Amino acid sequence: MASAPTSNYNSHSLENESFKKTSRDGVNWGLGEAVPRLPGETRITEKEVIYICPFNGPIKGRVYITNYRLYLRSLEMDSALILDVPLGVISRIEKMGGATSRGENSYGLDITCKDMRNLRFALKQEGHSRRDMFDTLTKYAFPLAHSLPIFAFLNEEKFNVDGWMVYNPFEEYRRQGLPNHHWRITFINKCYELCDTYPPLLVVPFRATDEDLKRVATFRSRNRIPVLSWIHPENKTVIVRCSQPLVGMSGKRNKDDEKYLDVIRETNKQISKLTIYDARPNVNAVANKATGGGYESDDAYHNTELLFLDIHNIHVMRESLKKVKDIVYPNVEESHWLSSLESTHWLEHIKLVLTGAIQVADKVSSGKSSVLVHCSDGWDRTAQLTSLAMLMLDSFYRSIEGFEILVQKEWISFGHKFASFPTAFEFNERFLITILDHLYSCRFGTFLYNCESAREKQKVTERTVSLWSLINSNKDTFKNPFYTKEVNRVLYPVASMRHLELWVNYYIRWNPRIKQQQPNPVEQRYVELLALRDEYIKRLEELQLANSAKLSDPSTSPSSPSQMLPHVQTHF
Repeated sequence: MASAPTSNYNSHSLENESFKKTSRDGVNWGLGEAVPRLPGETRITEKEVIYICPFNGPIKGRVYITNYRLYLRSLEMDSALILDVPLGVISRIEKMGGATSRGENSYGLDITCKDMRNLRFALKQEGHSRRDMFDTLTKYAFPLAHSLPIFAFLNEEKFNVDGWMVYNPFEEYRRQGLPNHHWRITFINKCYELCDTYPPLLVVPFRATDEDLKRVATFRSRNRIPVLSWIHPENKTVIVRCSQPLVGMSGKRNKDDEKYLDVIRETNKQISKLTIYDARPNVNAVANKATGGGYESDDAYHNTELLFLDIHNIHVMRESLKKVKDIVYPNVEESHWLSSLESTHWLEHIKLVLTGAIQVADKVSSGKSSVLVHCSDGWDRTAQLTSLAMLMLDSFYRSIEGFEILVQKEWISFGHKFASFPTAFEFNERFLITILDHLYSCRFGTFLYNCESAREKQKVTERTVSLWSLINSNKDTFKNPFYTKEVNRVLYPVASMRHLELWVNYYIRWNPRIKQQQPNPVEQRYVELLALRDEYIKRLEELQLANSAKLSDPSTSPSSPSQMLPHVQTHF
């Protein structure tokens, strides 16, 4: 698994490899430029430092700080090291050592990143040499705290595709066959007055009036009422999402909320029960009663079945991910790898999310029941479950465009590689890594702010560039050559600990001693053959056009039938 140490490596993301190739990624390499720059990116400062490389020891280099990135280039002859870190990836900057610290390279900065890295820079102790670098980084890595704009609002990149046009809720619901006799579109939230964290357009039961929705909102956390996410094209069962009911310790009831869930069930006359999947562990749901929350009890909500999925909250997940970072960066102890990975409980959390999503998908696919999904406030775990279930149920979401729509509509954090489905997804691993990298980069406006009302207030779609503009302008880069388009095939992953593994190409990509998975030679050859096929098809079409022109000219008519067909020689 490990290869011999080497000092010649570039520590930057897959997507950033395109910085060496001008135009494609919109990055400008001017003549004599020491650092790549995006349109709208300006250099702030530069400084000579010692980078404390966790793999190869101290390396002398020059750091360039712009309003978008920290860029380090090695100054040593035997090292080609490059660091390219978007400032949005930085989560913490700390000073290490003091003016009186002793020991080589003990004075400088320690930078913690959101992408599993820690960066340490040593500087000269005399003259408070780290102060300006610390101040500059702090200012531009956390711009809102210093009354500065996020870089996405300064980014002047131009693409030939407008990514903001990818998701149109009308078109997406129309694709699903909505509205229909049982479900309607409402604009009750167009000014975000019903729920400030919901979008303006909602799909709700036809029999529920807007006044009903207002009364239901008073009994759901953050006013996040049950609304439709997806409808099965054949059996018409649905996936509905919301937040927890405000039951509290006294066991409060709300007749409007109870009736509304029954109306949802009755949109499909073929089912007798509505299945409620509460993402939380049972004990957590009970504990939430103490803070005014709770869950749907059998005695209040008739014709429902409540199931808890035992998925822990975001705080537990963060702690688990922190443990993953501890075992993958900077060093991987191979002798204790399996036990170390098990101690993080990360794959257990992934298994629980996958298992829950499979249950949702299976219930809907079988036509046995419509499904309502919620956790506490109805975003983190709820979105994971609904989006994964929709990915399994609807092959459209397994295309590049469809997945972009799913992300835009439902998704917050995917966190898993579906590599064992090589023909089911139109997109490749690089597509997922690019999305994850730009979740933090602040280069695009796609992931800024928490909800549509905040994005609309800041005019994000008018003032920033969409990540989908970058991806859809370079679609071939993100395509899976083995993709086979299928319709209405439900895809069930194997949610077994024996089949789950850590996503090495994401979590351990910064370690040069871990041999990265190289491009599959079969995949590469398949791409080459597809390109060759397209070339021959193009040549054949050109010859057919030329032949048609000759046939239409009496002076060039062939003297025998064999002369009518051109001879095309191929390698096949």
